[in-house]
Order: sequence, then C-alpha cells, then structure tokens
Amino acid sequence: MMPDAFLFDMDGLLLDSERIYSAVAQELLVPHGFAAPEVEAHFLTLVGVSGDAARQRIASFLGPDFDLAGFDSVWHSEVSRRVAETVPLRPTVRDSVERLAGQGARMAVVTSTNGDTARGHLDKAGLLQHFEVVVGGNEVPARKPDPAPYLQAATALAIDPTRCAAFEDSDSGITAAVRAGCIAVQVPDLRPADRPLPPLGQRVAPDLWAAIEEVGGFGAFP
Repeated sequence: MMPDAFLFDMDGLLLDSERIYSAVAQELLVPHGFAAPEVEAHFLTLVGVSGDAARQRIASFLGPDFDLAGFDSVWHSEVSRRVAETVPLRPTVRDSVERLAGQGARMAVVTSTNGDTARGHLDKAGLLQHFEVVVGGNEVPARKPDPAPYLQAATALAIDPTRCAAFEDSDSGITAAVRAGCIAVQVPDLRPADRPLPPLGQRVAPDLWAAIEEVGGFGAFP
C-alpha cells in the first residue's frame, strides 16, 4: 500500500550540500596546519549531526586554543553563500520529487538546517513548491536522532507517522525516522568507509528514485 505522505531530509538526500561543507572546512583549516585528509575524515563523522553535538565534536577536533565561534560563523556563511549561488541536487531527486508531485503526493522536508535557510535553498533549487511543510532544526523541541522533527511534520500534515515514508542519508536522521514510527529508507551518501549502517530495520536504497520505489511510492503510475 502506498504511504499517505513522503518526508524527506534535505542536506545529503535532496541537496548535494554535505560535500560543500567538507570542502569549505578544508579550505579554512588547511592554512592553520590541519591536513586535508584529516579534516575530510573528521567532517564525514559530522554528517547528520547538528546543533550542540556538532559544535562539541568540532571543538574537540580543533583544540582548546582555536577560535571555534569564528570558524563556525565563517564556515556556515560560506557554505550558505555557495549553496545559494548554485544549489546542487543529489541524483534522481528532481525527477523523483516532480513525479510524486504529479501524482498529488503530500510531501514535507524534515531538516536540521535552520528553517528559513532551508526554505531559501529549496526555493533556489526549484523544489520548494512541491512541499506542504518544511520543518527546520530551529523549529523543533529536539533535533535528530530524536523523533520530534518527524513527529512534528506528520502532525502538520495530519497524517499518522506510521503512514509516512521517510527518506534519510545519515545514521542520525534514519534513527529519528525509525523512532517516529515511519516507513524508513536510508539512502547512504558520505560516511566513513569502515562504519556499517545502523541495524534499525530500515530499508536501504542506492538513490531517491529507488527508495521511493521501495515503498511503492510510484504505484499510481505504470
């Protein structure tokens, strides 16, 4: 049976922005003596992590004498500037979202990014009009891996979360979706090579189109 709604993470699932975060971090930190492979490896561990948890990990990596606040401000500003200029999409995203929209599917975005920033990026990418709801990380009582963001999106759509399909690339995000009771599909992207996927009972797909097919999302079309 087709889900009643489709809930999507944004960074790393819809938008190919995680690579920009890593690239900008390397550009900022290599002049301070950090090795590019070391920076890349560390920032891979931050995919799906946001808020205080991310800042604590970055602070530990940079060391006590580094200007964390200054780095964080410049890092996020430069990432936002680049994403706003050219919003890169992950493979199959535009075709997948537009086909669901053509079926009249109800859709929402559930992201750890600030809500206003997320809506701006989705608008720039030409996707915003397809989503009834965008739930930002600053608009929820608790961030992923807490289920609160997915529960809030389902409530906003007035649909039981167990009747919602949720799509995530990160371990933190898929944990939130599973805990919310959603039909959860993970589409892995950037992750440490030696880290297995969490055994949460989630489905796994190579791209968004395949993930939607996995839950019967295109069932209304031949």
